[in-house]
Amino acid sequence: MAKREKLSESTDRTVFVCHAPDAESVFLAGTFNDWDPQSMPMQRKGDGAWRTELELAPGRYEYKFILDGRWCCEPGCEDKAVRPHCVPNSFGTMNRVIEVSGGGSVVEVGAGDVPS
Repeated sequence: MAKREKLSESTDRTVFVCHAPDAESVFLAGTFNDWDPQSMPMQRKGDGAWRTELELAPGRYEYKFILDGRWCCEPGCEDKAVRPHCVPNSFGTMNRVIEVSGGGSVVEVGAGDVPS
């Protein structure tokens, strides 16, 4: 699992991980980068996971992964009781959500969450 590290009084290192072993490219987009689908490329690791780290101030952020040009949240977000970490967006789909509270955060999407 990812290392948690306090960077300063106002930011935390947040590690985003997406398990997508068959993807050619994976990017991260969200409220922290104005939903820019190409500004945050993720790095492929040997275990099929893609990772990127951000310094985020405490707060609530919405995000999605972009796998080979396709926006991906995760299956099951339609049922909020089952997926409380997903919220509806203005496009009629779902976004993932993370609350950064000040102690370091790790966000991980399992292999079953990647669309086929």
